[in-house]
Amino acid sequence: MTGFDLTIRGGTVASDTEVFRADVGIVGDRIVAVETGLPPGRRDIDAKNHLVLPGGVDTHCHVEQRSGMGRMGADDWYSASVSAAFGGTTTIVPFAAQHRGMSLKQAAADYAALACQKSVIDYSYHLILSETDPQTLQHDLPELIRSGITSFKVYMTYDQLKIDDYQMLDVLAVAARERALVMVHAENNDVIRWVSQRLLERGYTAPKYHGTSHVQLAETEATNRVIQLSRLFDVPVLIVHVSAREALATIQAAQKIGAQVYGETCPHYLLLTEDDMDLPGTEGAKYCCSPPLRDAAAQEALWDALRQGTLQTLSSDHAPYRYDASGKLPEGDKTTFKQIANGLPGLETRLPLLFSEGVGKNRLSIPEFVALSATNHARLYGLFPRKGLLAPGADADVAIWNPTREVTLTAGALHDQVGYTPYEGMTIKGWPETVVSAGRVIVENGRLNAARGSGRFIPRSTPMPCTTERELTPSTRFFRSLTGSKPVSL
Repeated sequence: MTGFDLTIRGGTVASDTEVFRADVGIVGDRIVAVETGLPPGRRDIDAKNHLVLPGGVDTHCHVEQRSGMGRMGADDWYSASVSAAFGGTTTIVPFAAQHRGMSLKQAAADYAALACQKSVIDYSYHLILSETDPQTLQHDLPELIRSGITSFKVYMTYDQLKIDDYQMLDVLAVAARERALVMVHAENNDVIRWVSQRLLERGYTAPKYHGTSHVQLAETEATNRVIQLSRLFDVPVLIVHVSAREALATIQAAQKIGAQVYGETCPHYLLLTEDDMDLPGTEGAKYCCSPPLRDAAAQEALWDALRQGTLQTLSSDHAPYRYDASGKLPEGDKTTFKQIANGLPGLETRLPLLFSEGVGKNRLSIPEFVALSATNHARLYGLFPRKGLLAPGADADVAIWNPTREVTLTAGALHDQVGYTPYEGMTIKGWPETVVSAGRVIVENGRLNAARGSGRFIPRSTPMPCTTERELTPSTRFFRSLTGSKPVSL
């Protein structure tokens, strides 16, 4: 085939199953050929000695979002999308958050308007559901799912956002009927609240006690509880930011008996530990996230879970709170662990960290890296086959990696607006030097070439877990029928 707008030639291409030599031919915003010996296009990129990989997909990041505590993150859609692009990510899926008393439909519309004006890369978004009133569950949520927002998140902790078990069943019933994927922040709120109160009463206020209050059993119990609730309807659930070994074991056990449970983890759980919260003064606040950082044994268990497929995705959970009164330290040096904004920045560093620590240290193969960084995200969230692979017909989203380039991470060299990185001074090997989004070369030679608002909204199809045909038991059919107008008998 001739007449390419862009060719990427001489590189090593990888999918989630294989690594091979090939050229990539692009016309407009789509890939039209992946084969050897392609003729030059109107523009030609020499990828010799480089890896040519699908652009990353990050399906868990917080962008221009107000937290349940009322804190606005440091990154808007522009800075977040630029940061993602420089890190080799070409599609992001953050959250349109419904806070108490807010219309879900209005929250989604407001968020979509912000993205349209600012994002430089393609995007979708999930919903965050905090209300389960009839308008939300019977009208707004089904309408939004049918419009291409086919996943939503619920919280089992945080008083401002959490839903109880009764509400969870209502939500899972809608997901089963509408074939949407439910993402769950699984921690037992009452355990965390009880421990936190006793710690504060006794003067234990330092950042390190954030980890103490979010004890592992709180994550494990909530993980088990939501899995069991989901089994009433045999509906898929995805447990986000898994950190604890016991929670992993719970997920593994449920998968073995056929429960439809999926999971993700994040770079900070693979590379940082609870010791990072135990720093002088309030410095440990930079490392406070929920669930919290665990220990070295948890790190190894998470790496194993990624290799074995217990966990399917590696997301950033980018939560960009500055180390000042606007984010981490609302009360200055008097801030207690309970007042610290939860979350770490990581959009730009997600893929380089996974490549360096995973592929570079023989923990992951290149196809496993592609799966965890792009392909599995696209499949799980209804973006496949447009995203997550290099094949004819797919969107021309490509990251060209120099696998031997060494980069020392510093906050000043990154493109987010947070002002710090938890990986300051860390040297990593492997970096995406050229990034193509929808056929546009948007990052090259350290420079951005993409206009504000040039990214596209991508409506998503039914998530892969919700398309799987399963034989439902009589009891499951009965309980599903209770959510409609014509119950069946047992």
